[in-house]
Amino acid sequence: MAGPVDPTDGAPEGAGGEDELRPDEYRSVVFDEDFVRAARLQEFSAQERMGEHARAVRTRSLWSNGAGHGTGTPGRGARQGMLLVLLIATAFACAVYLGLRNPYVTPAEDRAQPLLSTVVPLAPASTVPGGAPADLYADSPAAEYRVGAAGINLPAVSRTQHFTEAQVVAALSLAKDYLVQSSLDPEVLSGSASRPVRVLLDPDQLTQFDRSIASPSGDGRHAATGWLVRFDPRTAVMADSGIRVNGTLGFEEVAPDVLEVTTDHTFVYAVRPATASPAAADGASLFTVRRELRLRFDRTDLAARRAELASAYVMAGPQDCSADPAEGFRPLLAGSAPTTVGPPASDPYDSGHPRRAAGLCGVMAQPGAPTPGPGAESPAVRPPAP
Repeated sequence: MAGPVDPTDGAPEGAGGEDELRPDEYRSVVFDEDFVRAARLQEFSAQERMGEHARAVRTRSLWSNGAGHGTGTPGRGARQGMLLVLLIATAFACAVYLGLRNPYVTPAEDRAQPLLSTVVPLAPASTVPGGAPADLYADSPAAEYRVGAAGINLPAVSRTQHFTEAQVVAALSLAKDYLVQSSLDPEVLSGSASRPVRVLLDPDQLTQFDRSIASPSGDGRHAATGWLVRFDPRTAVMADSGIRVNGTLGFEEVAPDVLEVTTDHTFVYAVRPATASPAAADGASLFTVRRELRLRFDRTDLAARRAELASAYVMAGPQDCSADPAEGFRPLLAGSAPTTVGPPASDPYDSGHPRRAAGLCGVMAQPGAPTPGPGAESPAVRPPAP
């Protein structure tokens, strides 16, 4: 009689081991409550399955998050999702509304104001001396002046309330460039070019500048000599290129977006008659121009390297008071005697023409003459700016 037989060691042949009964991909799966709630398929309850044509399972909505229990009531996750969508839609609608109805009015762009200029000829008080340029300079107050652009020095620089130190330096450098191009450039002085000055101006002033060059007028706005220094080529030409220069530069913030630079420089030129031979150096004479300018810069001007010339006050001599200096200076040359002829007559009844700045005239002080004391009348009385 056969007895019970002990099983042999190991698994029977053909029988699957533990690895076959529980595959590796299910070892890490834990069928906890969260896993069940996250399932897309949910089994109906026994009562629900008793209904006719009822399916065994139903597909769960992503909005329910397992909290509705088939009642049609959104779960907590669904409510949060709908609230998020509502907030996004509200924000988008507000953005569109504000874009279409902007409550802020864009401020009008500031435009450069027209230049106001005054050009005063200075008549000589004695015979105009002549000689070689070097000798004339040595015997004049310009003996200690520097030559050319070296006489235009920048002041000590510091930042202002709304402009950085670099922006102040840029404004002063642009003002110096304007002085160099408008007072020292040989082609500008001879009247053959004006572009070196034009490219430095604010575009809003170009129409006024072009009219001043094409049709100069002594009306206080369209004098070519208010923008630059130039000589009437029919009267005088340069006898020496070493122009003597002396003066000062200053700056001030006049508005949160406007920096103003003031210049006060004296330029001394050696000139000779336009009809004389260049070799006739002994026939030269000195011509002095005092220029006081106000230049304004906003941040756009600084970035574009341009300036707005706000005002110019110019005294130049020796000249004849009867000559209109608006187009170009006409120096009284070596040996010319003082003139007693006054400026052109002005008709106070002619209201159709603007006040003539060219009607102003002064007397040029003698070199080395004492300076008038307080309360004394200056040789050239400054009138109010137009």
